Amino acid sequence: MLRLTALNLYPVKSCRGIAVDTAEVDARGLVGDRRFLVVDSERRFLTQRVHPRMALIETALTSAALILSSPDHGSVSVSLSGFRRPISGVSVWKDTVTADDCGDEAAAWLTDFLGLTCRLVHTGAAYTRPMPAHKLPPLLSTVTFHSHEVSFADAFPFLVISEESLADLNGRLGAPLPMDRFRPNLVVAGAAPYAEDDWRRFRVGGVVFHGATRCGRCVVTTTDQFTATRAPEPLRTLATYRRDDEGVVMFGRNLIHETKTGRLSVGDAVELL
Repeated sequence: MLRLTALNLYPVKSCRGIAVDTAEVDARGLVGDRRFLVVDSERRFLTQRVHPRMALIETALTSAALILSSPDHGSVSVSLSGFRRPISGVSVWKDTVTADDCGDEAAAWLTDFLGLTCRLVHTGAAYTRPMPAHKLPPLLSTVTFHSHEVSFADAFPFLVISEESLADLNGRLGAPLPMDRFRPNLVVAGAAPYAEDDWRRFRVGGVVFHGATRCGRCVVTTTDQFTATRAPEPLRTLATYRRDDEGVVMFGRNLIHETKTGRLSVGDAVELL
């Protein structure tokens, strides 16, 4: 039987994630997932692709605050209700959005930790980032269940990977790698390796998902999430058997949710529709 075996939130894009037992779903994905973003002095988004040290920033969410910390660098708390002024011109890939600046204290902590001038922003009341029609699976592009938006994630609200896919990859590697290299929101078990590539529509708990695209992988997968060091794997091995027609290495499946509210819990059944 297919089951949901892990749920992960990434409160700040490209920083350390959080494993949770249950999570609410809203119009942009898991509540709390990638709702914060680190930007440079030009308001351009920062990620581990260029700044692997971001992996060392631990995140925690309470009912009142986001907490950023690192063992050798202390911590900073950002109130979830005390955001500052909206700022326009924040860029995430090709999108330009308006987001709420999170204040000087968080900016100073991040600037000191990363060694470059940066600030923390949050999806606020003025934030909107609709998904273009060409990213939507056929059913969602022709039948409007709701408007489809995304937070500060690269392009899609969810990513799913099966335990069996990782096990197959690890069987090809000299040393196994943990799931955190691939930063999925949903981890499932009970499928054949890479079966998620072909899931078109499925339900987890009461939430219905549509498979969008397979996920193209980048240098972040080669970054140890606890040391920020890099090595050739897993991209070197994945490139031998998981390239698409354009040469992009694929691992995991991007998802869009048809059901815009609900709750997911570890242990939920996964039902293919």
